[in-house]
Amino acid sequence: MDSSHRPWPVPDSPWIMTQNWRHVLFAHWPVDPDLIRPYIPDTLELDLYDGQAWIGYIFLKINGVRLRYTPVVPFLSSYPELNVRTYVNYGDKSGVYFFSLDADHLPVVMGARSLFYLPYTLSKIAVKKDRKGIACNCRRVGSSKTFEARYWPASETFCAEKGSLDYWLSERYCLYTEHDGGLYRCDILHEPWPLQQAEAEISKNTMMVDFEGISLSRDPLLHYADRQKVLMWGLQLV
Repeated sequence: MDSSHRPWPVPDSPWIMTQNWRHVLFAHWPVDPDLIRPYIPDTLELDLYDGQAWIGYIFLKINGVRLRYTPVVPFLSSYPELNVRTYVNYGDKSGVYFFSLDADHLPVVMGARSLFYLPYTLSKIAVKKDRKGIACNCRRVGSSKTFEARYWPASETFCAEKGSLDYWLSERYCLYTEHDGGLYRCDILHEPWPLQQAEAEISKNTMMVDFEGISLSRDPLLHYADRQKVLMWGLQLV
């Protein structure tokens, strides 16, 4: 896979995992940086666009998951996911910081928590695709937290122009996470996102009820992508 569009080179080590992402919804809300700063590790700087922080809800169907040199295992390779995130900087490398990741797959939840130190939680997630779009229903196990939406593409496919808000929100090539006082980075590689403008009806969203002062009451900025192939590297202590 070509990596010349990436803002910094891929690691010298081989990638360790590949995934396919399908029917991806990007729903983004602007938030006051001062409200979100307490929920970000002190070692990270909030990444802002024109002085504005953003919270993203990314819903997708993941399939084709496999480790390098191993075949796809059907039971382990496909599951829906909802992640809630914001954008951060460490030095000159901007990336994603996750507040939560919900998956309908217990082995994935356990594996990602132990191997990638990511805040995965088990949820019951239903996904249905029909002529009206894609309907998703995510209910966290043992909690009242819920996300329900129907979404669909609403434009021709395009690649976002570098420097635009569309580009800034979607073209991210690493994630950051903390564990035992250490900060880790996981690099990823994919082609530039084949985006479409999107429309959505979000009927329930209580995933961020614990975040004091943050309201997502206004309409979000929406994008859709039908598919993306991703390569992932292992965690690196930074």
